Amino acid sequence: MSCNSSVTRVDASSVSQALEEPVHLVPCEVEHNGPAQVSQFFTAAVKERKHEKTVSFRGRGLKGQEINFPQGYTGLVLKEFNKPGSDQEDRTLMVSSVFDKLTYWNLETPPNSDDTVVMAMDWPDLAEAIHGPIED
Repeated sequence: MSCNSSVTRVDASSVSQALEEPVHLVPCEVEHNGPAQVSQFFTAAVKERKHEKTVSFRGRGLKGQEINFPQGYTGLVLKEFNKPGSDQEDRTLMVSSVFDKLTYWNLETPPNSDDTVVMAMDWPDLAEAIHGPIED
């Protein structure tokens, strides 16, 4: 039995050069790994009425909502960067963009407080309450 050990590193210095980019969480799987013209074909078609966003993606209606992250939290988009001559098992990830909110999409129905992504935004406050000091 062999034990393969690999190391994944995140280059924290790359955060300062990262641009803030919009992020969309779409309820589908796209079998593509690479650049896409999202702003040309997706975001240009988004319509907003009464704080509800709508768009059609591959013929399916999506309803969305912009969700802000809890204060003090930032999302990172990571991109793999391998240095020449490095071990193939070791990986270095660079921060390519950052975000403090995302647009969350559902099929046909608008996001609501019962959705796991929406509920996840309450976790930092809940974790602090659970693990914080007990006051008399």
